Amino acid sequence: MTIDLQKPATIMRGIGSYVPSQVVDNEALSKKVDTSDEWIRSRTGIKQRRIATDKESTSDLAFNAAQNALKDAGLKANDIDLVIVATITPDMAFPSTACLIQHRLGIPKVACFDIEAACSGFLYALDIADGMLSSGRFNCALIVGAEKLSSIMDWEDRTTCVLFGDGAGAAVLAKTGKGPKLIGFKSGADGSNPTLLHQPAGGSLEPASLKSLENRGHFLKMNGREIFKSAVRVMGAAARDLIAENGLTEKDIDHVIPHQANARIVESLSQRLEIPLEKFFCNLDKYGNTSAASIPIAFDEATRASIFKKGQLGLFVAFGAGLTWSAVLVCF
Repeated sequence: MTIDLQKPATIMRGIGSYVPSQVVDNEALSKKVDTSDEWIRSRTGIKQRRIATDKESTSDLAFNAAQNALKDAGLKANDIDLVIVATITPDMAFPSTACLIQHRLGIPKVACFDIEAACSGFLYALDIADGMLSSGRFNCALIVGAEKLSSIMDWEDRTTCVLFGDGAGAAVLAKTGKGPKLIGFKSGADGSNPTLLHQPAGGSLEPASLKSLENRGHFLKMNGREIFKSAVRVMGAAARDLIAENGLTEKDIDHVIPHQANARIVESLSQRLEIPLEKFFCNLDKYGNTSAASIPIAFDEATRASIFKKGQLGLFVAFGAGLTWSAVLVCF
């Protein structure tokens, strides 16, 4: 290991998450669509997911996760001077979900904005916040990954609706204090084939209309087979590049928290990176794919389980619609 752990780094002062109380297991889904518990488990590893009620929005989930992260950090709303929310299911096209939770949390009138990088969104947000904090113009950032994916699910399409769930995860970042250090970043994208995973209607290309509703264009569409192959390839490349750029090898990594998309993807990534599957933390069996929320929810749960030891190295890695990908190195 040659990485300089004494170098100034952005610190995760606090972490928090929130999931809706409503649990929908595979058996319940099998009553809605032509599927079964065995079919879903064998192909995805998912047993259940959390689904928000009609009265719960993405900002509600984000607000609760943010409160938990602030509490964990031992900080108050007026300590925050930057808010970034990663989501593909905002309450509305504008204003941003970040602005909505800023007001609700009582955060001062500081910089707030959303980013859209799908399942890579939370890691993109960490990367962006690190740069902004390192500029010296900001002191303490609230980063949230939040999704109400049930709001864009086609509940008649068994190939997609069984995969996703709702939830939110948040982190408080600063340049001072105690907590895991963010020590390296690698983000990228390839926009050459956007229809592999997309929501066709509702934007300026295909505004909402009777035709778009009839064509079910407002629901998530995915080419699962191609996404699987792309996911393993781009996450593997991003992880390897980041590890090498920091003078490390795969053997130096103690823990991996991957995007919680599919158990088969995680297994294939483990094989590609030659990092034992035992080092991967997964909770997708309980929550399904929560997109931008998946890594912070998993990280929060793993932290509560005390699986990390001081000085160990962790790898966060994700892919998402775009296609986007991102990897982050963490020293616990």
